[in-house]
Amino acid sequence: MTARDLPYVALEGHGVRLEPFEPAHLAGLTAALGRPEVFAGGWGGGPAAARTGDAFAEWLPTYLRIGRAHVYVVTDAAHTVIGTSTILDLNPGAESAHIGYTAYAPEHWGSSVNPACKLLLLGHLVEHGYGRIKLQADVLNERSRAGIVKLGGQFEGIARRDQPRADGSWRDTAIYSIVIDEWPAVREGLLRRLRSPSA
Repeated sequence: MTARDLPYVALEGHGVRLEPFEPAHLAGLTAALGRPEVFAGGWGGGPAAARTGDAFAEWLPTYLRIGRAHVYVVTDAAHTVIGTSTILDLNPGAESAHIGYTAYAPEHWGSSVNPACKLLLLGHLVEHGYGRIKLQADVLNERSRAGIVKLGGQFEGIARRDQPRADGSWRDTAIYSIVIDEWPAVREGLLRRLRSPSA
């Protein structure tokens, strides 16, 4: 069976809205993510890639796969930009996709934002026939790896020397996945966390 075309449309619920990227979002993304602590765990190429202000705004469109993926901008209930996440590597024949390039403003780490976003993105994919969704992180990024496991991602292994970091070292990538048979339990776990954010 082949997955259906995935609409690139806004997704909303549980206190967040995911909007398709527009250049008008750049100022909000710069304010939310153009900070050294966002890069510290490995996002964007790691600490050596950290940029702020205009340098960040110029760099971000080259880093995100704009035009080649479903790049989403995350906003909160007050319509403030708080982060980004992307659906990429869509393979309808294999019913597989990848959720990545995720980052949030530090003040939202550990909040309900990531479970809410993942519930929307995973649900969007599953509803359109995607039965395998990959998530991954720099092997050194313990916070992101723990977050993926908490979402319900199953560890598959390490892709060694997978991509260069900005400092010239090579990143090993920890790979996880969620498959269709696991979705009901993953969905319920995410809903439980959103009902009780401390869970």
